[in-house]
Amino acid sequence: QVRLVESGGGLVQAGGALSLSCAASGSFFNINAMGWYRQAPGKQRESVAVTKSGGSTNYADSVKGRFTISRDNAKNTVYLQMNSLKPEDTAVYYCHAEISPYGMGYYDYWGQGTQVTVSS
Repeated sequence: QVRLVESGGGLVQAGGALSLSCAASGSFFNINAMGWYRQAPGKQRESVAVTKSGGSTNYADSVKGRFTISRDNAKNTVYLQMNSLKPEDTAVYYCHAEISPYGMGYYDYWGQGTQVTVSS
């Protein structure tokens, strides 16, 4: 069974930094995109940063220049380094991956979510 296991997050003051990691475990054929989404209270889940298997990356405008997504394909792990954090970055952060379990089609998988709280 494929799982995404997240770690990191927590409480930090504005201007501080946090890092998140997410590892895919289980049996699968291939991983395409991996990324991070977030959902603040009362708001819809939004994309924060995504990296494709070829190395391309996309960031939400709100985090450009502050967050960096990276990926270790050998470890099936994606990272999110968050710098210069702002109170509006407070949310539950979810890891997402497009995984092909059997080599026929890709499916969406989600982590359990990790809380990031930025105090002012």
